Amino acid sequence: MTNQASGLDGSTVVQFRKKPDTAARHLRLNADVARSQVLTTKVGLQIPGGLTFDDWERAGRQLSGILSSSSWWLGDWLVYGKDHYGDRYQRGIRAAGLQYQTLRNYAWVSRRFEMDRRRPALSFQHHAELASLPTEEQDRWLDRAEQMKWTTKQLRGAIRMAWENGTADGESAEPTRKLAVPGNRLQWWHKAAEQSGIDFEDWVLATLDNAAERALKETQEKAGISA
Repeated sequence: MTNQASGLDGSTVVQFRKKPDTAARHLRLNADVARSQVLTTKVGLQIPGGLTFDDWERAGRQLSGILSSSSWWLGDWLVYGKDHYGDRYQRGIRAAGLQYQTLRNYAWVSRRFEMDRRRPALSFQHHAELASLPTEEQDRWLDRAEQMKWTTKQLRGAIRMAWENGTADGESAEPTRKLAVPGNRLQWWHKAAEQSGIDFEDWVLATLDNAAERALKETQEKAGISA
């Protein structure tokens, strides 16, 4: 059983205990609660010395769940603000004291996965690994990750192996449309496209076309000099 109560200083008491089932346990309730309270503050956790292993383990599961959920919460919050408040949502971000670059990634992943496609059994980072893929491929990889109970690292490795083998879930590869790219680089590219005011896919194609044109021109110039 888990209860939370907020303090005046912004701290939160998280209580982990089982529901008492006898009168004797009722008598020991206050002592049990004192030993099972974990106090969260802005700078850390205050953990009582008498915390049992089971309570400590439950606290870890809850904290892990909060960490993953908060990424979705912030992403949905930013998407709503951007859709409803135009330029004013930047003011809301500053007022909340949040880093826009971090939020951009949260918002991008949240847009790529509608609420009913998100898998509670998988973390936000599992979804982030797949955000750049087409919807059908996202769902296939989510199914596999959920069935195999993969960690984020295992999912990333499976995707990389599929691309290296030229297949994706047994289907023919489409090298002109599929490319395994590290998540941090994708975030960087999305930022550049947004600042340029261009749709991401259009920006990628234009950037690659410009790079190809320069490379071919340099090759031709070198060939002319050699001749």
